[in-house]
Amino acid sequence: MIMRLLTDGIGEVDLRDIGVYRSRGGYQAVEKALRRMTPQEVAAEVNTANLRGRGGAGFPAGRKWSFLPNDGRPRYLCVNGDESEPGSFNNRMLVEDNPHLLVEGVICSSYAIGANFAVIYLRGEFYEGAAIMNRAVAQATEAGYLGEHILGSDYSLHIVVHRGAGAYICGEESALLESIEGKRGHPRVKPPFPAVAGLYASPTVVNNVETLCCVPSIVNNGGAWFAGIGSPKSPGTKICSISGHVRRPGNYELVMGTPLRELVEEHAGGIRDGHRLKMILPAGASSAAMTPDQLDTPLDFDAMAAAGSMLGSAGLIVCDETTCAVKVALIGESFYAHESCGKCTPCREGTKWVEKVLARLEGGQGQPEDVDLLKSLVGEIGGGKCLCPLGDFAVTYLGSALRLFEDEFIAHAHGHTCSHAAEVLSA
Repeated sequence: MIMRLLTDGIGEVDLRDIGVYRSRGGYQAVEKALRRMTPQEVAAEVNTANLRGRGGAGFPAGRKWSFLPNDGRPRYLCVNGDESEPGSFNNRMLVEDNPHLLVEGVICSSYAIGANFAVIYLRGEFYEGAAIMNRAVAQATEAGYLGEHILGSDYSLHIVVHRGAGAYICGEESALLESIEGKRGHPRVKPPFPAVAGLYASPTVVNNVETLCCVPSIVNNGGAWFAGIGSPKSPGTKICSISGHVRRPGNYELVMGTPLRELVEEHAGGIRDGHRLKMILPAGASSAAMTPDQLDTPLDFDAMAAAGSMLGSAGLIVCDETTCAVKVALIGESFYAHESCGKCTPCREGTKWVEKVLARLEGGQGQPEDVDLLKSLVGEIGGGKCLCPLGDFAVTYLGSALRLFEDEFIAHAHGHTCSHAAEVLSA
């Protein structure tokens, strides 16, 4: 079911303008939080809401905030807007079309955790988005929502918009922190976690764009209200980016727990004419493939995990029966081999080996032993052998494809041709 909490007004009015945003109730959450609530009360409402991070793992935001030590050091909030996952484009829409919602979410969240400095980290390719966000920050500052003694209170906050340099690895929170500090975007060894030693070795919260955009509605309406929307264990809404072989690709904000089938068949218009569904990658290239018999799976973190895949940032890639599972694996592996930061040996060397074997299969030079070799490489790279999840992500789809579509890999290895493509052409 569609419910427009974060996307209300997008495509209808110019929400980039602070006057328009305020006319629709914008910045009321900031006024309520700073004038009528303590930081602890704001954090408690977010905790009651059971707001789960919209960037991947679905970890509860309120619980994440609670890990910050109270030791007198400055605290920071960093916004992860490095949306680089193939198939995901929901954060970009929020940044470009509803920037003040993010600014308001950052203010409320920073107030709750006691941070006086926040960084909005955006993917390097978001050139227009960075310009829009900088204008929004300037407008909010001029209106008195940012700066010293906001709305006459004792609370002060400054926000800086920081652009990355186009590295997928900087979507990992510790690599993002390294990038902000002017270093190479390499993941850090954990522990310590960012809550203890994050930005400038100080307590830091890193939250995704969409996660923070949920906070104003929680402050305005209460955590219990938010917790009552959608799935009990994954409440609220989720903006789902859907692309591939559907009639109406795009972003759809749905109540959490909405069946996958409703998104694909109703909102996205179903599979393109004359074709049938083969598989869906529900969290982009990093996720295990799901098959047509799993279309009734609810779109929430726990249900998708139980189905053997993940919701992640909900960047769904839909493939019909004309899709070669081997070629999809090669495209994905080429991306991960290129984006590996090179710090961990299994990821640095393994992704290139997998890419080489898949290229051999797809190029008609496959060998009978290549299928078993790929299975072995999946085990050698995945399973938490790297400092960050990139190694696991690199082989998640491949591992699922080897289970679900092993016949296609065998055909490439033995026949040196794509039997699947031949079947499609003869159909």
